[in-house]
Amino acid sequence: MKIQIFTVGGTIDKIYFDAKSEYEVGEPNIDWVLGQLNVGFQYAITSLMRKDSLDMDDEDRRQVLAAVQACPLERILITHGTDTMADTGRVLSAVTDKTIVLTGAMQPAKFVGSDAMFNIGFALGALQALPHGVYIAMNGRIFDPRRVVKNREAGRFEDAGEGR
Repeated sequence: MKIQIFTVGGTIDKIYFDAKSEYEVGEPNIDWVLGQLNVGFQYAITSLMRKDSLDMDDEDRRQVLAAVQACPLERILITHGTDTMADTGRVLSAVTDKTIVLTGAMQPAKFVGSDAMFNIGFALGALQALPHGVYIAMNGRIFDPRRVVKNREAGRFEDAGEGR
């Protein structure tokens, strides 16, 4: 089995610049994470963009959709910023012949204690087990992008209406 991984940026790829005292989206961290996980499958990584998801617009989402549609592989992981991950997932719901899982992190992947490693590992397991469709894998749960919300206060994703 081979998995296509598309990266678009988000907190998972943020790095700290001491000189500026701020974070910026850097190179994708997924290859480093997969090396730490010692995965037993083949994968290809394509960086589509390096944006905070709050800076993504409709044209960016169309670019992600076009890349997914053009991809010959059936199993696709997308690392994405958490703030608008569901928006991109809803756009991708037009794709019905592939299994697509979006995931991200609340802290940069290279931070000690980041949720990135867990979320990526969980998303990869889900990607290999789920039928065709579009899913969000966060906080140890699988969500439908049409019915998920990010609960900023609790620091996790939930089904719409849950925990409110």
